[in-house]
Amino acid sequence: MVVFAGQGDARRSMSLLWRAPGAEEARPGPKQGLTVDAIVAAAIEVADEHGMAGLSMRAVGERFGRTGMALYTYVPSKSELVDLMYDAVIAEAHHGYDLGGGWRTALVAWAEDLWEFYLRHPWVLQVSQARPVLGPNEYVVLETVLRIMFETGLPTVEVRRLTGALFQLVRAMAQVVAEARAAARVTGTSDEDWWVDRSALLTEMAPDFAARFPMVAKLAEAGAYEMTDETVPYQERAAVEAFHAGLVALLDGIEARLGGAMGCDTQDS
Repeated sequence: MVVFAGQGDARRSMSLLWRAPGAEEARPGPKQGLTVDAIVAAAIEVADEHGMAGLSMRAVGERFGRTGMALYTYVPSKSELVDLMYDAVIAEAHHGYDLGGGWRTALVAWAEDLWEFYLRHPWVLQVSQARPVLGPNEYVVLETVLRIMFETGLPTVEVRRLTGALFQLVRAMAQVVAEARAAARVTGTSDEDWWVDRSALLTEMAPDFAARFPMVAKLAEAGAYEMTDETVPYQERAAVEAFHAGLVALLDGIEARLGGAMGCDTQDS
């Protein structure tokens, strides 16, 4: 499922995100002895355990032995709660990176940390990036990677574009891993069993497969689909390899860009 951030009351949500004066005051209603931070922490626990599909005000309230209605005096709705959860948990993705070893080493460390963060909290991948949360921790994460990217010496517009590409590379490959893990759990069928069943049928249904799809067959004939670590499910291994290969290629491209003639530092989109 995909959840869009910023769907609740804009002023109330931004006020809670940025902890504006009075933002955390409980609205009129029974005093429950709760706090916004406690509710957000409990909601993150629910999402970590059950995913976004299992997140509800009722499920969060049960963590405190309360009803979901008891939370509404602190958080207006589930929409604002998702914004708060996302921004709170993404603080884990922020680390200080030593630039003494150069921008490339720092970017690799940043990408690997972000990758591990996504896999610790796979529900975050269900919060669409089409509309950012615009919370302080989200900006801290962005500020961190921009600080590294500006060390490359690239024009500002290139920094923006390539930072976006880096984020999406990490996110997309982590999402494949998260979904592969979920698929085995939800369907009860392992990756290996799924592939064995369907690859055999593919050969039966399309005996001329190699002739129809020669480039795909070329990969198979060259052993490109074979992987060394048999302890990890196929789709997960493939995504991990794609992540590392894509990261190397992207960073190589930045270095090549720096080595060539860089375009003007324009602000075109």
